[in-house]
Amino acid sequence: MTNIGHYRATAKVLESEGAVKTRLWICPPTRMDEHQLKEEGYYGIFGAAGARTEMPGCSLCMGNQARVNDGTTVFSTSTRNFNNRMGKDARVYLGSAELAAVCALLGRIPTVQEYLDIAAKKINPFAGDLYRYLNFDQIAGFEDEGRVIPLEEMPKIEDILGMPVKAGR
Repeated sequence: MTNIGHYRATAKVLESEGAVKTRLWICPPTRMDEHQLKEEGYYGIFGAAGARTEMPGCSLCMGNQARVNDGTTVFSTSTRNFNNRMGKDARVYLGSAELAAVCALLGRIPTVQEYLDIAAKKINPFAGDLYRYLNFDQIAGFEDEGRVIPLEEMPKIEDILGMPVKAGR
C-alpha cells in the first residue's frame, strides 16, 4: 500500500540491526518495485532482518496468504483491518511502513519519542535518496518488460474494429 521509497526507508530502519523481534512480512506492490529493491540491495537487508518477502501484489492480504496466531497484536500497512481478517481475535493497528519497521525492530509499538529518535537517526538523513519514485515511464524497456506478444505482432485497432480509425475519435 506504499511506494518504493517507503520500502527503502523500512530497510534503513532495519539495516545493521540483526534479526527483528517479531514476524515481519514485506510485500512490494509490483514486480518492478521488487526488481529495483533487489538491484539496490534492500532485499539483502530484509533477509538479514529475518523478514519474509512475499510475491508482489497490491498488498499483503494476510487473510489469503498467511494468518497470525489467535489474539496476536499486528501492526500493518495494509487496509485489511476488519475483525478476524488477519487472525482470530487479532488486534490490528494501521500505520506507515516506517513505523511498522520500528515496531518490528523494537518488538512493540514505540512511543512517539522512540519513533522520532529512530527516524531522525536512520531515515531523515537519507530521505532525499530514499523517497525517490520509481518512474516507470523513465525506465528503458519498461513498455516491453511484461509484453508477451512482440510489439510488431500486436493487433491494430483498425483490425479489431474492422474499419479505419481517424485521429480524434
